[in-house]
Amino acid sequence: MDKLVYLAEALTPMNLVLAFVGVVAGIVIGALPGLSATMAVAVLVPFTFTMDPASGLIVLGAIYTGAIYGGSYSAILVNTPGTPSAIATTFDGFPMAKRGDGALAVSLATLASVTGGLVGALLLMFLAPPLAQVALAFGPPEYFWLAVFGLTLISALSVGNLLKGLIGACLGLLLSMVGIAVIGADVRFTMGSQVLLGGINIVAGLIGLYCIPVLIDLVATRDPHLRVAAESGGFRLKEAFAITMKEKVNLIRSSLIGTIVGILPGAGGSVASLVSYSEARRSSKHPERYGTGEPGGIIATESANNATVGGGFIPTLVLGIPGTPPDAVILGALLVQGIRIGPTLFTTQGSIVYTFIFGLIIGTLIMLPVGLLIGRYAYKSIVAIPKSALVPTIAFMTVVGSFAIHNNLNDVAVMLGLGIVGWLLNRNGYAPSPIVLGLVLGQIAEQGFVQSYLIGNAQGNVLGMFFGRPISMAIVAFAALTLFYPLIASAIGARRARKSHADITVESRDGQP
Repeated sequence: MDKLVYLAEALTPMNLVLAFVGVVAGIVIGALPGLSATMAVAVLVPFTFTMDPASGLIVLGAIYTGAIYGGSYSAILVNTPGTPSAIATTFDGFPMAKRGDGALAVSLATLASVTGGLVGALLLMFLAPPLAQVALAFGPPEYFWLAVFGLTLISALSVGNLLKGLIGACLGLLLSMVGIAVIGADVRFTMGSQVLLGGINIVAGLIGLYCIPVLIDLVATRDPHLRVAAESGGFRLKEAFAITMKEKVNLIRSSLIGTIVGILPGAGGSVASLVSYSEARRSSKHPERYGTGEPGGIIATESANNATVGGGFIPTLVLGIPGTPPDAVILGALLVQGIRIGPTLFTTQGSIVYTFIFGLIIGTLIMLPVGLLIGRYAYKSIVAIPKSALVPTIAFMTVVGSFAIHNNLNDVAVMLGLGIVGWLLNRNGYAPSPIVLGLVLGQIAEQGFVQSYLIGNAQGNVLGMFFGRPISMAIVAFAALTLFYPLIASAIGARRARKSHADITVESRDGQP
């Protein structure tokens, strides 16, 4: 009964307007490459200090969830993830847009994002205290194996040339090691330059490796940026809903993966979307279609990254440990508002917490019509704008986005340098995705490995630290299954074919007079 009161508080006209404004602002900011969800939340935090605590949290939550979803627009339409959470959306989103299914891809991303956001928010509401214990069960070895699990996606992203995929991933891992080591503070691969001491920023790397090659190709070729299917019109919502229902298992599984990965401090939406994409491909009847414009890939990644919003709030509110970078900013806002974080938060200050969760659910639901509407016009605009205007506009946005990370021109230089290298590698058959995978997951893997080794060495049981923990072994099993699944499926198929052939031969012999 109390929850109905909190729902009524969340449904006041002021809170509805705040949720609407937050979602729209978040979508616009998230769609611009370089302007991340963390930046959007951080910029607007001071404006919430004068608001009621629940209303302030609602607008921050709406901006956060809108920004995570907004990253899918640029991932689908210009092959540049607006936020790191949308990296895996480019794998199938841009191929769909290239063949004229951009409107369908945006509708699929919207439905998946709304479902993922709702699953994360509902789990936050009903299962926050027990799920928060999951975060405490994850130590450095689990983080290391989780990063390795994400790296197994290289086999999926390198169809046709695994060697080049592995070389690209090694290059990404090397790039992730540039600068000062996360543990030990060793200076590595800086070539004496102070510019590289801070390492290569992931967002600048993403913009450079994904966006600059597309811009150069747009200038160098006469082909249109995107094709429009003759029969395409409107949102293609009915078609998107039918595909989503067909992929309902993938949708729910990816939403749960996103929520659980969101609970883990430091993992975030990029790891969640990569892990769920890997699982969706492994369990698909047609894994070979992933990476070529498979709707299941978009559903997996977008549901997972939006589920991290609710998942990330679980350790933030229960333990005071932020699950994702935007959660850290919101945690600071909560402390400024005088809210005491802890397991008793849901009972002592239930009115604020439950009103906020209901506000998060309302903001996620608002994202459905608003996202479809903005997505439709974004797709039509990108298709209609001539290349002579589109290229300088996107180029300007990439420079502004890179500069806005640290207000530093060095990030722009890194972005341009990686972009040119990425274009040259792309011309020689090296896709950008394995490089980005190595860049994103390299630091998590290194930190987990070094910490695990040091703890294991101190305990005199290094192997036990890596291979003696149940959760670690479960992740290792999933990683091995993902890596070798194509070989296992091929062997099972060949065995069935031989058995079928033998049965036909026996039947034909029995049928002889």
